[in-house]
Amino acid sequence: MSQVNQFQNRLLLVEDDPGEIAMAHQACELCDPLLQLVVMPGSEKALEWLSQISKAKQPMPRLILLDLNLPKLSGLAILRRLRMATHTWDLPIVVFSEIYEPSDVLLSYQVGANSFVGKPSDIGQFRDLLNGFVEYWRQPRQRELAFAAR
Repeated sequence: MSQVNQFQNRLLLVEDDPGEIAMAHQACELCDPLLQLVVMPGSEKALEWLSQISKAKQPMPRLILLDLNLPKLSGLAILRRLRMATHTWDLPIVVFSEIYEPSDVLLSYQVGANSFVGKPSDIGQFRDLLNGFVEYWRQPRQRELAFAAR
């Protein structure tokens, strides 16, 4: 696989739960073996990694999966920072949480999430979630259309 294709298939998961991380890796393998799942166990590490790849002029991940309930810096706080940074303002971000509170959903969209979903409870659900989002964001004009109104 070429380096360009490798970067086009890279997803960032910001998650601190080892069980969720293991399930995400398995779901990625089932979804598409060419998907490269990069896991950052905390929000600060994710922000640092994104900054480093931007400085190195590497392509950003195709999609960010962001846990809402992270220690230290919450998912909403990292989402706000990502939307304010020039190198990440247009990245598709899916916020997910075990608890599906209407206020969390509303705040996530207000801060700039592209989608909010309940956390998958098994590998099959996680695979289906990834399949749907990866296919959706692979469409050529999807990013342009999603951010045209901003």
